[in-house]
Amino acid sequence: MPGSKRFLHPEAIKRIARLEVRARHIVEGFLSGMHRSPYFGQSIEFLQHREYVTGDDLRHVDWKVWARQDRLYVKQFEEETNLRCHLLVDVSRSMAYGNGHLNKYEYAATLACSLAYLVLRQQDGVGCTTFDDRVRVSVPVRTKNNHIFSIVDSLAVQEPTDKTDMYQVLRAVAESAPRRGIMVLVSDLLADRPGLFKGLRLLRQRGHDVLIFHVMDDEELDFPFNGPTRFEGLETPEFLNCNPRALREGYLAALQEYLDDIRHQAARTSCDYALVRTGEPLDAALATFLSKRLSVMSRH
Repeated sequence: MPGSKRFLHPEAIKRIARLEVRARHIVEGFLSGMHRSPYFGQSIEFLQHREYVTGDDLRHVDWKVWARQDRLYVKQFEEETNLRCHLLVDVSRSMAYGNGHLNKYEYAATLACSLAYLVLRQQDGVGCTTFDDRVRVSVPVRTKNNHIFSIVDSLAVQEPTDKTDMYQVLRAVAESAPRRGIMVLVSDLLADRPGLFKGLRLLRQRGHDVLIFHVMDDEELDFPFNGPTRFEGLETPEFLNCNPRALREGYLAALQEYLDDIRHQAARTSCDYALVRTGEPLDAALATFLSKRLSVMSRH
């Protein structure tokens, strides 16, 4: 976790406050009037019998088996620990793009913080990792409600930097998370696709469920530009002066091919995928998370 708030620049403190309030408002509004979700929390399931030995708790004796076999057996249970949710948030330079109310990174950070609120509210555990070409900040999984402030701090002090090396990051996360959980990747996925898909396969091979929130700005998806325009790379020094109307058809065709490839590969690796526009209300993304959570729980 970065230094405590009293060591932060005043502007950083303001960003933290805005992010925390915005996320709390979104979650509380989303949950208003809803019953407690049946897909969260602990449960205890019967696992097997074993023979009774002196000292075993008599409350666990299966008296029905004793009545049939005249022998004492003890029920053993498998306790399902609370869900462990890892938020993986892209802080690469391309995430700084956006002309709406929130740029891609601000939207992603608010989404991640809202998910953290939602998970902690349900007494599950959540951690957060921010990354670009490597892991930048890693906040461990915790279940206490005040853990939200560690996650907010890690998100609020970030500024998009550098390129994305998705495989190296996902491999590092996989190696640091020995217990299975849900990995929630929040990114614009503007990275080397073979590396991305290799990293997703690795997470799935390690037994993690993977949810992908593909965050893109409305302008990236609709290409509404008209008139002479200068396009500048956020992660490269290149730029292009052009008439965007001449590029629109080719751009949208290439974009569709890219999105189809992402969806196809996500499906092949059994990752749940959602394309999220920065102009889309965040509660829609929360609804997506809950529906995916139901799908995840049904697989266990």
